[in-house]
Amino acid sequence: MARLERLRIFPVKGLDGIDLDAAEVLDGGTLEHDREFALFDAEGDVLNGKRTDRVHDLSTEFDPASASLRVETGAGETRRFDLESERERAAEWFGDFFDADLTLRRDASLGYVDRRGMGPSVVSTATLETVASWFEDMTVDGARRRLRANVEVSGVPAFWEDRFVGEAAPGFAVGDVRFEGVTPCGRCVVPQRDPDTGDPTPEFRERFVAKRRETFPEWADDDAFDHHYSLMIIARVPESDRGRTLRVDDDVAVDD
Repeated sequence: MARLERLRIFPVKGLDGIDLDAAEVLDGGTLEHDREFALFDAEGDVLNGKRTDRVHDLSTEFDPASASLRVETGAGETRRFDLESERERAAEWFGDFFDADLTLRRDASLGYVDRRGMGPSVVSTATLETVASWFEDMTVDGARRRLRANVEVSGVPAFWEDRFVGEAAPGFAVGDVRFEGVTPCGRCVVPQRDPDTGDPTPEFRERFVAKRRETFPEWADDDAFDHHYSLMIIARVPESDRGRTLRVDDDVAVDD
């Protein structure tokens, strides 16, 4: 039976995610605390893994209840910041680490998601297992950390999520929250790197694209995909379902 296997949010954009047992869908259509904070440089551009592989030198933990962020560098240095009251202090520390003039901003209503106006990202556990099998020494959790999805569904085949984008695509429900597919997620440089070391996987993109073409499911609408360097989908939660809560182990049902 299809069910919600995992909920993962990324409280500070570009840094580590945390798993939740439950997450509310905000009025803006995103998940509570997802990309709630982001680091911006003096030009107003966000600092994330697309811009620098130094993000992989940091391990972070975030407590949503207290807004406490714990940061550890690869050298073992640790810091803890209250992001309710110490954002300037945190920004100064991150600025020293990244050698940049940074500010730490907060958007609790929508978050600093890449695709403004869209909602959570969705992938299946079987998709992650399949992608991990394409690369030597990649684990399923390693694939999960590279691809950084919010909603993970188990009990379905690999690339199940591909069916929900394109003309006449169905929707699906997780518990009492309806999802509508908006677009496939074209990938950037981040999935090509080892999430622990930041080292690039040799010929990652070439192998990924070749295997994606080879395994592209018959139920997917190829016209909905600009290219095959895409994986997981970005979905939308209708306004009528916002304010509701997703819970791990919720049943997942596809439209009839």
